[in-house]
Amino acid sequence: MSSPDQTPPAAALTDVTAAHASVNLLERLADKLGGRASVSAVFGEPVTRDDITVIPVAGIGFGFGGGAGRETGTAKTGEGGGGGGGAAATPLGFIEIKNGTATYKPIRDPWVDIALPLAALLAGTAAPKIVRALRARRALSRARFTRGG
Repeated sequence: MSSPDQTPPAAALTDVTAAHASVNLLERLADKLGGRASVSAVFGEPVTRDDITVIPVAGIGFGFGGGAGRETGTAKTGEGGGGGGGAAATPLGFIEIKNGTATYKPIRDPWVDIALPLAALLAGTAAPKIVRALRARRALSRARFTRGG
């Protein structure tokens, strides 16, 4: 006789098969995503023209998840779930090799180049006006307090 704590051999085999299926699923996802998330998928291959070589640089990441199934209850019903994944590649810049010298050149976001100076200009223009308005309001409050009204 087996105790209630022991797993019957058939259930153990089902769990091992489900775990094996999960591992296979995760391996297939990793292979597919890893093969597609590459610098060449974002930019293409390095290019050489007129003694200048340009090598693209990108940030690449991917994630994935999996699942498993198992047999439950005395009615031998099954339950399980699966998973999926995704990949992202972001262009960061390029390395330019010219006359034996390599130089990294980042790709900058034009909105940052415009928005940051514009925000600083607006803050610099508005700040003195806000300070003057607050001082006038405080002076008015003091005047009312000292008159008692």
